[in-house]
Amino acid sequence: MLHGPLGWKLFYFAVPVAVTGILQQLFNAADVAVVGQFASKEAMAAVGSNSPIVGLLVNLFVGISLGANVVISMAIGSGDRERISKAVHTAVVFAVLAGLAMTALGEAISRPMLELLGVPENIMPMALAYLRIYIAGLPVIFLYNFESAIFRSHGDTRTPLICLIISGALNVVLNLFFVIVVGMDADGVALATVISNLTSSLLMFIMLLTAKSDFRVEFSKLRIDGSALAQMLRIGVPAGVQGMVFAISNLCIQSAINSLGSDIMAASSAAFNIEILAYFIINGFGQACTTFTGQNSGARLPERCRTVFKITMLQSLAASVIMPVVLLLPGRFLLGLFNPDPVIADEGMVRMKMVLAFEFINAAMEILSGALRGHGYSLAPALLTLVGVCGLRIFWVFTIFKAHRSFGLLMASYPISWAITAAAIAVYYIVMRKKLYADPAGEAA
Repeated sequence: MLHGPLGWKLFYFAVPVAVTGILQQLFNAADVAVVGQFASKEAMAAVGSNSPIVGLLVNLFVGISLGANVVISMAIGSGDRERISKAVHTAVVFAVLAGLAMTALGEAISRPMLELLGVPENIMPMALAYLRIYIAGLPVIFLYNFESAIFRSHGDTRTPLICLIISGALNVVLNLFFVIVVGMDADGVALATVISNLTSSLLMFIMLLTAKSDFRVEFSKLRIDGSALAQMLRIGVPAGVQGMVFAISNLCIQSAINSLGSDIMAASSAAFNIEILAYFIINGFGQACTTFTGQNSGARLPERCRTVFKITMLQSLAASVIMPVVLLLPGRFLLGLFNPDPVIADEGMVRMKMVLAFEFINAAMEILSGALRGHGYSLAPALLTLVGVCGLRIFWVFTIFKAHRSFGLLMASYPISWAITAAAIAVYYIVMRKKLYADPAGEAA
């Protein structure tokens, strides 16, 4: 990451990250598709209604794991082997402990959260069963994300991908087994998800135990280093909060979707599982920007950091133009894979068109935030996202949507909130640019 041309290196780093995210979502989509095809629309809606809650929980710790990525990347750039080891062991221990804490909290508030979303009574038992089983698996889900951050911090994006392919294939098989053979519905696909996540996290933990490098995990060193954790949290918590802001706003949007009935709920769930694929491509370049910036910032190579930003921005924008075409052209066919009902295809296309057509705005926001995080500045993007995304979408639901209860109008809140937030983060980036790219002597690069 510190030497030679950057274009193809960034691309080769980003693609496995993107494929990993896409496969994760495809395996989650398999949950929706299996219950939609072999159980009922109600079970499909029950699984889909949990997506914002699951996103709220997972996004927080995916963001914090980015803090671990940046801390380890900076340690690599500066050549500090002891700091690398402390950060790796801290990340593993923190992931498990934080996952256990979130499981305890999540189990206690699972039903109130679903009630807050306005999940219909006929769907509530299945939705609650799915959520409680999923929450029980949070420790291994968090561990997988932190382990992935450890591997990605030194450029290895293939190992997390390989482990995910194995566990994801297992997830699909178990989905079919629990729903078709055992006769379960939403609870069956939740159980399959937990087992598959346990498999991927254990595979990666074994690889860390047997690694022949500074990233090797040793049981005798499994403890939290206060300094490493403080730095991870300083960078990661704002990034996690930024992810949570999207999830919180989606909770509000989901509540509005639920008020439109089970057909809209099912259609929105199917469309989300398709459109999110474009986001993961964009996010792959965002993570590449963060990781490469982190290492080069640690090595005090500001001009190289600037080049990373330019290249990832171009790559991400290109992806944001190509992916909507790839997904929209066969859109009705893809929606039909979740459920054959034509109403679901009609309403699903409404959401997909509104979101995918403006994905390029989200791409710019992702790279701007990724560059700032790589330099250790993640609080400002989080705060701007809180106001621009969460604030505007909540306002939209309780004013515009309340006055005109249209699914298409509700979905318009996505591109509008992206545009406002992206503009605000761009202004902050421009203001901070001289400081970000100052050379070790304190002069602008």
